[in-house]
Order: sequence, then structure tokens, then C-alpha cells
Amino acid sequence: MTQTTPDRPSGRAGGPVVPVLAFAGIVVAVMQTLLVPVVKDLPRLLDSAPADATWVLTSTLLSGAVATPIMGRLGDLFGKRRMLVVSLAVMVVGALVSAFTSDLLLMIAGRTLQGVAMGAIPLGIGLMRDMLPRERLGSAMALMSSSIGVGGGLALPAAALVAQHSDWHVLYLGAAGLGVLAIALTLVLVPESPVRARGAFDLPGALGLSAGLVLLLLPVSKGSDWGWTSGTTLGLAGAAAVVLLLWGVMELRVAAPLVDLRTTARREVLLTNLASIMIGVSFFVVSLVLPQLLQLPAETGHGLGQSMVVAGLCVAPLGLTMMFTAPLYARLSARYGPRTTLILGLLVIGAGYGGGLGLMDAAWQTVVTSVVLGAGIGLAYSSLPALIVGAVPASETGAANGLNTLMRSIGTSVSSAVVGMVLANTADTAGGVAVPTMHGFRLSFLIAAAAVAVGLVLALALPARRPPERLRLRASSEEEANLERAREALQGFGGRVLDASGAPVARARVTLLDRHGRRAGATVSAADGTYALAVPAPGPYVLAARAPGHGPLASAATHTGDGDRVDVDLALPPETVTA
Repeated sequence: MTQTTPDRPSGRAGGPVVPVLAFAGIVVAVMQTLLVPVVKDLPRLLDSAPADATWVLTSTLLSGAVATPIMGRLGDLFGKRRMLVVSLAVMVVGALVSAFTSDLLLMIAGRTLQGVAMGAIPLGIGLMRDMLPRERLGSAMALMSSSIGVGGGLALPAAALVAQHSDWHVLYLGAAGLGVLAIALTLVLVPESPVRARGAFDLPGALGLSAGLVLLLLPVSKGSDWGWTSGTTLGLAGAAAVVLLLWGVMELRVAAPLVDLRTTARREVLLTNLASIMIGVSFFVVSLVLPQLLQLPAETGHGLGQSMVVAGLCVAPLGLTMMFTAPLYARLSARYGPRTTLILGLLVIGAGYGGGLGLMDAAWQTVVTSVVLGAGIGLAYSSLPALIVGAVPASETGAANGLNTLMRSIGTSVSSAVVGMVLANTADTAGGVAVPTMHGFRLSFLIAAAAVAVGLVLALALPARRPPERLRLRASSEEEANLERAREALQGFGGRVLDASGAPVARARVTLLDRHGRRAGATVSAADGTYALAVPAPGPYVLAARAPGHGPLASAATHTGDGDRVDVDLALPPETVTA
């Protein structure tokens, strides 16, 4: 008996699946946020030079950037729940390493392992798409996408409290405990997805992407230490451009690439990923600026003189508001579509940064800024996976969302580098110590507002969709998504599935194969036998159809990419009965 991928979600996903996956995402965010309260003290705590201590943060950034698309692809190939558990387990090991050492190199090694957990976000989104019914998918993906901000906002005051009143290594013991709990809950309550991509893992592609990302992010994160015009910074940036270009050429020639660049180049996917970079920039600016503004002594004339814990509590509404916008996003997206929700979120973020320029004189004002920005970032973050899921087949969900998460990480990396440079160049020097100024804080907010403006332009350039798109973006199967996308865009193949007598065949499975024999899409015929399939690119294809009680059929067809639908009726032969 042959096994087939289910046309619809398995139905095994019970009520706890969404909160468990969201909890896993929050645990990853907690891991990322742990060191924020003690960043300025790392050189003393690790007995190292300030430039060396920053590698504790840089190592997590680099490993997370590399692991995110790789874990997404491994999840598509070998099981998303399996790889989610693996990523969390590696994080737990890394947390335990960090919990029992004050040696710089061991701490860097532990933080590098912890960064692998960044792959949990796209894996969780992929699991949701594969298993949840359409009425639950929108709000579930919104909550999963926002979990990074939610966990960061909630963890900041808790981490500050621990760091202020206990040994800072306790932070990592807590992270390890949360990781073990997330693993246990996932194993017990989350079923494995039945959806699998075909092909082998692209090891050369993974190595090439890893090298390119490391070469790119190293000068971004260390440029302020090395000098932005230094030979090291410029050399690494140039090498990154060359390696990533060669990697892209190689990926276009591989039958089963790590990242399908043809899919990534689709207008909707490309613009969404570029907008994600801008949203990542805007999210991290507030996370960097407000804690410093709040904790800087009032005597400097530029700070509010609050304790580490109070500063964390003032910024916590950023994450809380992101969490509460998830159900609001689901309603807005169902009515107006994720493009509109993304635009609305960017407008709210812009209003938050614009208003925040005049709200830096009291702690309560920073709370207002946090709430407004949290609402906007929550809406924007929640829109991104729906836009990606609506534009790629189910077998590429993990890799595509992994790439989108990577784009956000690149945005936060750029934000950290730019804001660090701005605050350093605008600082006052008092007693040999550089003190950030209000001018630097406001200039950072202006940079974030500019990033939001770029993101808004990109969002407005996304293709506008008609009302059926609202249904498509909540669809929980590749077949439904492809069907509605093709019917709306009219770029692909369509027609009717008929039996030998010419009568329509309902619920026939129609699969689109590209010239390499890879599945490029799938759908099921409607009650009147009609079907529609979008094509990822012009070229030759094979339409394979089958239905119970009928023989299989394979029909060759070519699409020229002229934007019209090519009509191909599929007449199934009678079922052959063998003795």
C-alpha cells in the first residue's frame, strides 16, 4: 500500500498545541534576553576585555542566523516536531554550559549552542500550518511569530530581578529548566507533522549559506569595534558578497536546494522578507534605547535614574502588548488580509516612534511608548508568516519561514550596530566614561522611524488581494492555498477533471511536477470537477491526476509565463482491474 500526504490537516492537533508551540518560542526569546541586564558588566564578570566580551552576544547572533534556515529545511525533510525538539535540546546543553562557567571561551561556546534554538520559530509556524484547521491558523501563527517579542518583554524584568539579587549564572539554570519543560510538553502534546518535502538535504548549500552569513554578520556586529572603514570590516563584507553570490548560483542549479531562490524571488515573498528586515530594525531600537534611557543616572542630564528592575518593568508592556494583539490580528487579517494588517502595524510603529521623540522625560512616558510600539510591532510581526505561508507550498513552509526569521535577525543585527554607533558618536565624556545623550536617543528613534517608512513602502508594493485571498491566507493545506492563489492570479493551469464518459470527477488529486520531477503544487478538484494550480515559473510541467475508482493520468503541459491561465482538461481512464 502506498502512503500519500494527507490533503488536509491531520486533525490530531488538539487544544494544547498552540500554547505549547508558543511557549517554546517564548523560551527561545527568554534565552536571547537573559544577558541584557548584565551586558555592561560582562567584561568584569568574565574577566575579559570589553571587545572580547561582546563575542558572548555575537556568537549567539551568528549561530542563530546560520541555524534558522537550516533547521527549517531539516524540519521540512525529516519532521518539524523532531527538529524542534533537537533545537531546544541543543539550547538546554548550551545553557548548562554557561551556567557552570565564568571562562570566556566556554561561555561563548555555550551561547553559540543556545543560538541554535532560533530555528524553533519557523518550525512552530510550519507545524501549525500542517495541522491546524483554517479557523485557528491565523491567530496561532500570529502568536508564534510574536513570541520572540513577547518572551523578550516578559523576560527582561525577571532577568533584571535575578541579576540584581542573585548570582547571574542562575539565569542560565532557569533557561535550561524552561527548555526541558518545553521539550517535555512538545513530546507529549504536539504530534508530528505528516507533511514532508522530497529530496536530500543540501549540505553544500548549508555550508555556503553558513559561510556567507558569518562573513556578512561579523562586520555588521563588530564594525564599531574594528572600525567601519578598516580593512577587516571591508574585507569581510566583500567576501560575504562574493560567497553569497556564488552560493545563489549554486542553489539555482541544485535539484533540491536548501533555499528555493525561485520561490524566494516571488514578489510577495521577496518584499515580505525585505520588510521583515525593516521591522527587525524598528523592534530592536526600542529594546536598546529605552533601558539605557531609564537606567542612566538623572545627574547626567540625559537619564531617568531608574533601577534595573524598574527599567525592565517599564519595557515589559512592549512584549505584553504584542501578545494581546495576536487575536486582534486574526480578526483584522480575516477581514482585510495580512497585507493590510502589515501596513496598519507599520503605521502604528511609526506613530510610536514619532510620539516617543517627545516622551522621554518620565518613566510613565516610556511605558506609553512601549505600549504603542508593542501594538504596532505585534501586528506587523503577526502578518509576516501569513504572507509567507500564502506564497509557498506546504513542503517549503519551514525553510521559507526560517529565511523570514533570518531576515528579522539581520534587521536586529543592523539595528544594534547602527544604534551603538549613533550613541557612541553622540555621547558626552564624563571622567573618562562615555555617557549616552538625549540627542543620541532621539536620533536613534528617528533612524527607526526611517526604517519603518522604508518598510511601509515595501508593504504598499505587495500585491493587493481580492476578498478570496483572506480565505487563502488562513488555509491550512497546500492544496487549498494553491487552488485559491491560482484562481485569483489566473497564472497557471486550470480546467476540469473528467471520467471516461465526460462526467466531472470531484475530489480528484491533481499534482504539478516540474521538469526535474519535483512537486511544484497540488490541489483537489471541486464538486464540478474544476481545478486550478499556480505555477512558480514558466516552463514545461506534468499534471498528474488520480481519483478512487479511476485510473491515473499524467499529462504534459507548458506555461509560457504570460500571465494567462492555460486550460488543460484531464480525462481519467477507467480503473484497471487485475486478476
